[in-house]
Amino acid sequence: MPDWQTVPIREVCEGIFDGPHATPAPSESGPIFLGIKNVTEDGHLDLSDIRHISEEEYPHWTRRVEPRAGDIVFSYEATLNRYARIPDGFRGCLGRRMALIRPDESKASGSFLYYYFFGGEWRSAIAQNTLIGSTVDRIPIARFPEFLINIPSLPTQRKIAAILSAYDDLIENNLRRIKILEEMAQALYREWFVKFRFPGHEHARFVDSPLGRIPEGWQIKALGEMAQTYRGRSYRSADLADEGGLPFINLKCVDRDGGFRRSGLKRYVGQYKDSHIARKGDIVIAVTDMTQERRIVARAALVPTVDRGCAVYSMDLVRIEPLPQMPKVFLYGMLRFSSFADDVKQHANGVNVLHLAPDRITDFEFPVPSHDLMRCFAGHLVDVLEQIDVLENQCEVLRRTRDLLLPKLISGEVDVSELDIAAPEVVGV
Repeated sequence: MPDWQTVPIREVCEGIFDGPHATPAPSESGPIFLGIKNVTEDGHLDLSDIRHISEEEYPHWTRRVEPRAGDIVFSYEATLNRYARIPDGFRGCLGRRMALIRPDESKASGSFLYYYFFGGEWRSAIAQNTLIGSTVDRIPIARFPEFLINIPSLPTQRKIAAILSAYDDLIENNLRRIKILEEMAQALYREWFVKFRFPGHEHARFVDSPLGRIPEGWQIKALGEMAQTYRGRSYRSADLADEGGLPFINLKCVDRDGGFRRSGLKRYVGQYKDSHIARKGDIVIAVTDMTQERRIVARAALVPTVDRGCAVYSMDLVRIEPLPQMPKVFLYGMLRFSSFADDVKQHANGVNVLHLAPDRITDFEFPVPSHDLMRCFAGHLVDVLEQIDVLENQCEVLRRTRDLLLPKLISGEVDVSELDIAAPEVVGV
């Protein structure tokens, strides 16, 4: 395209900085020490699990650069090609193996650069310059400023960024709505079955039980008395493919602290049994954790709408199938919002990988309300879960559309230079 030019990235940046090559003493509070684990594959900061540095040490760790809103942080060693923008209100420093790009907004749109880093041209440049090490791969930061980028005029950059940002804004809005719905579901469960303020509780009598005082008529049951467990499919790398087969639910599909992550789905083309199949509304629980944080093991997730109508699930998961007297939606609420995960995860063990015996799941005891009360709760929760599923489906469509558009836009294949209004008129989802 005539208004596009190829320049070293340093020409459109105020600066490029790498982080410290050491780790500060841990602190229980204070500014954030931003690590690779805090940058997601899809380009966002995940601050749900952060490390802090003390206020006293903060000036030392920000002598070279202090991240500010609009900066683009990225990983340059071990786990490569992770990029995210620093949001308003962030206060912290770069961690090890992290670097920062500060765009010069008079020459390049920071939003355009952020999207550019997810395109094929940039990924190819990174691959060509990556140093392959015996233990980890590394992008040479000393040469990084000379890496070439192909960019259009500033107005065209802004139009491209506006189109792609419109999709991300819609996704972000849906995610906020999903979070609110999940908080509503959790609050309802705890109100009824933890605080015992269920409909009609004013007239209930309470009696002693092995788990403390519970409403009269409720029974203490082990999970194994109310549900059956099925172990997932053992698989080889040859059983996985980029396309075809069935969706494959694996450990990456379980979000930290519970819930389903569609971005973790893979494709499975191997053999399986009927017991290895999960469908929409089925409950799966992680019995493996690749970290020592215990944020995934014993966490439950509800299988969403998937293509082909069903999915194979891996041996790192168990499927929980309630018996007829136990409404599935109530069971999911208990597994997600009670003390189940925190109690059961303590039984996981292992040196490098945590493993949880399924018997530890079925041994868990909890108070079982009357069938009518469980059905009443399930009736409220099922509507919330259906709304969440619809919103997640919308997010998936938006992500696919954005990802199809992105390489065409940032390469100039699609010309936006003549558009007067970029985002509202182009984004029609």
